Amino acid sequence: MSTPPRLDLSTDVLALTRALVDAPSVSGSETALADAVESALRALGGLEVERVGNAVLARTNLDRSTRVVLAGHLDTVPIADNLPSRLDETTGRLYGCGTSDMKAGDAVMLRLAATFGVPGAQPAHDLTFVFYDNEEVEAVKNGLGRVARERRGWLYGDLAVLLEPTDGEIEAGCQGTLRAVLRTGGRRAHSARSWLGENAIHGLAGPLAALAAYRPREVEIDGCTYREGLNAVGIAGGVAGNVIPDESSLTVNFRYAPDRDEDAAEAHVREVFAEGIAAGATLTVVDNAGGALPGLAEPAAAAFVAAVGRPARAKLGWTDVARFAAFGIPAINYGPGDPQLAHTREEHVLVDRLQPAVDALTAYLSGSSS
Repeated sequence: MSTPPRLDLSTDVLALTRALVDAPSVSGSETALADAVESALRALGGLEVERVGNAVLARTNLDRSTRVVLAGHLDTVPIADNLPSRLDETTGRLYGCGTSDMKAGDAVMLRLAATFGVPGAQPAHDLTFVFYDNEEVEAVKNGLGRVARERRGWLYGDLAVLLEPTDGEIEAGCQGTLRAVLRTGGRRAHSARSWLGENAIHGLAGPLAALAAYRPREVEIDGCTYREGLNAVGIAGGVAGNVIPDESSLTVNFRYAPDRDEDAAEAHVREVFAEGIAAGATLTVVDNAGGALPGLAEPAAAAFVAAVGRPARAKLGWTDVARFAAFGIPAINYGPGDPQLAHTREEHVLVDRLQPAVDALTAYLSGSSS
């Protein structure tokens, strides 16, 4: 088991980001980092803290009339030869796995906890901090989903802010995501006598042609433009170099605008591949998480946008704002990382994005923003 790192919440946000990044926490291996976060939050003395698996929950109980929930995941995608972190002072970039997605955001949350989670602090709202596991894998393992099932009351508030990477901009709502597998069958035969078999890989020609011809929608909602996409993300088949294959599969991912729900998204995918299904292919949906509408007309969300002073844009990707939206809680994405760098080998965060995120949220949570 990894030794938990020591997190000093009094240090600056850059040093705290580096400490988080240098504690590996690939999905499913977040225990050591969760232990460190829990220990650091308990030491502040002004927070109620609870542990749910590898999710760490903390909140103030000051009897404020409003509550803001701040949430971020602790896990990262697999390391790509990009640990430990590396600071390039010339370009002002901190490199490393999870810098952008989303340990910079976690560091901002921890700095806010250090400001408002100590005895005597006077935030304008009661605050809840949620650090959770397994966001980067299938939805059934998602730590925030587990919290929603086992400690739902911890997620209630007037506004939820996900510190997902947005490059310092406000990103509203999120896309839904669906993953499906098309399977084709055939009849195995020796490739020298191929006419005696039926090639399952060739059976994917129709579905692949449908994907090549697909034209995604662009949908504008509340002034935010969501662009859909339906793409092949995996293909499998083949037995040996001299065998006609009798099985083949194609995995597709559909990123859909939040005006579709899960059922509508699945119906659309089945319509796209209707010809292949009619020819004998089977389609199985293996993961489907609905998106979230922008919700910018909600007073709490509108107030946050006004306080930060930046226009909102669409979140092109799925985030856990969808879980809060399902509870009727307005939720937005706002974090210092760059979403275009997420999951890349060259993942990094711009150092000059870190403190402004802390400052903007501090002003909003203290009620001092104009």
